[in-house]
Amino acid sequence: MTRNSTRFPTPGTRIAVIGATGSGKTTLAQRLGDILDLPVIELDALHWMPGWTEKPWPEIRTELDPMTHKDRWITDGNYSQVRDLIWPRADTIIWLDYSFLHIFLRLFIRTLKRVFLKVELWNGNRERFHENFLSRDSLFVWLLKSRPKHKKNYPLAFQEPQHAHLQVLRFTHPRQTEHWLKKIKT
Repeated sequence: MTRNSTRFPTPGTRIAVIGATGSGKTTLAQRLGDILDLPVIELDALHWMPGWTEKPWPEIRTELDPMTHKDRWITDGNYSQVRDLIWPRADTIIWLDYSFLHIFLRLFIRTLKRVFLKVELWNGNRERFHENFLSRDSLFVWLLKSRPKHKKNYPLAFQEPQHAHLQVLRFTHPRQTEHWLKKIKT
């Protein structure tokens, strides 16, 4: 679960939640923010403008930089374009490294709900059936492409000297995550 010796380590106050698309990063960040009374910085909310237009990275970096200079926060997301603003300032990384099948099913159910209930996401955006199920740009295609890279690259990144200060918590099943959350609530 962790590279540290304690079984249920307490997270710090500057936390980055990472993992594959659909793994539950935002949900965990929000729950943890409630438990620890930490503000959540939702990276997708910074990234997506109305009409699914991507905000330019220099603008995102300008917004994010002062947020991560504070003493207390949680981010959720994997954007490598801003990792240098998050990881060096974080004290804890939580990696949701669940099985492909679990993530795929979770993503499938989440996407169906969002499409059919017309859930409003960031800046008025809504997911659409065609773009999510019948497109080369779908989240499912992205999951297939990105998850193997994360599995390979994250452990290497954690070992880099500039990340030695990080407490890394790696959860491989949602039951682990839930058990840990219950322990830190007490």
